[in-house]
Amino acid sequence: MFGPAAATHTGVAYFAMTAEETAAEITNETTTAEAPAAEAPVSEVASQETPATKKRKLSAAELMSFFESSQLKTDLPDIYVGDTVKVGVRISEGNKERIQPYEGVVIAKRHGGMHQTITVRRIFQGIGVERVFMLHSPQVASINVERRGKVRRAKLFYLRDRVGKATRVKQRFDR
Repeated sequence: MFGPAAATHTGVAYFAMTAEETAAEITNETTTAEAPAAEAPVSEVASQETPATKKRKLSAAELMSFFESSQLKTDLPDIYVGDTVKVGVRISEGNKERIQPYEGVVIAKRHGGMHQTITVRRIFQGIGVERVFMLHSPQVASINVERRGKVRRAKLFYLRDRVGKATRVKQRFDR
């Protein structure tokens, strides 16, 4: 990921990269300044130490933000509390893998970014079952919004006390 220039010293990673190379690595773009260096032999590149190529210590926050940005899913729909969603969950049984749908009402959303979660509630054989899904987890194969719900609260925990038709949420048509 960061190339052979990485070296560790007491558990801290140091990288011999310029600021431009670091920015290009993080954004996955190649700059034109890297092209001549790639054509030169390795011994010549190693001997060309300039003040701009000093070893720069990447902070833990920079490393974590780079990793998290690479793991974020980009194809997620807009999910709101009250929506009825169908979540495709990856299930591995032995050496086989399948996707099992889980459909229910989103009763809560928490956190943001990489750690964003939704709580989905459904009624299974007369018993309320809730599952918490991390949206950017590899275990979540797909999320489809089946219908939009019209609610006036951020959390729908009051649905836990309701039974039957009282658990219905009005449908919203403007989103």
